[in-house]
Amino acid sequence: MAKTLKIALDGPSGSGKSTIAKKLSKELDILYLDTGAMYRATALKALKLNVDTFDEKGVSSFINDLNLEIKYENGSQQTYLDGENVSDKIREPQVSMAASNISSLKCVRLKMVEMQRKIASSTSCVLDGRDIGSYVLPDADYKFYITASVEVRAQRRFKELTEKGFNVDFEKLKQEIEQRDYNDSHRDFAPLVKAEDAIFIDTSNMDIDGVTNAVMSYIKK
Repeated sequence: MAKTLKIALDGPSGSGKSTIAKKLSKELDILYLDTGAMYRATALKALKLNVDTFDEKGVSSFINDLNLEIKYENGSQQTYLDGENVSDKIREPQVSMAASNISSLKCVRLKMVEMQRKIASSTSCVLDGRDIGSYVLPDADYKFYITASVEVRAQRRFKELTEKGFNVDFEKLKQEIEQRDYNDSHRDFAPLVKAEDAIFIDTSNMDIDGVTNAVMSYIKK
């Protein structure tokens, strides 16, 4: 293996890439950097400040002074915003949509990418997101594009949220996922796209272990 191993997992919301990334990090004993949490925390900051998450000027007014810290405590990533652990807050439905909006802004992506590249330059890690292989880490050792049908992704997200106690409307959730797909793939700067050299994996009819084993088989080669 390379001195520092970089693995990129890209794909749309609910495809299972975050779960796979976490399992890979444990199997390979390397860092898992949850990039989505970074965008979610930025969106939460905008919501707290009542800044429109599509307003580039408004968001740019706070992005450079954003007090965002990623810490690893008890084997998992914890996200701190202004000194507060917001790891649970950033998973709430309204933050998910706001994160999709705010991630389309160039000022936000530049800030997040700067932070992510800095971490990956000195540490073996696995990153998941929308543009890791195509933009953030184009020199990644391994690139994967993880996806699934909208129906399957909506079912997974519905199960996840209801188990956490959220009252969710399935059809509305499905529409939000479709909207997020559109937002992510149509933004002007670093859109969701499969990198040319990424391995395509459709997880619609696969369980987590099956996907993990498939990815690991490529890495072990």
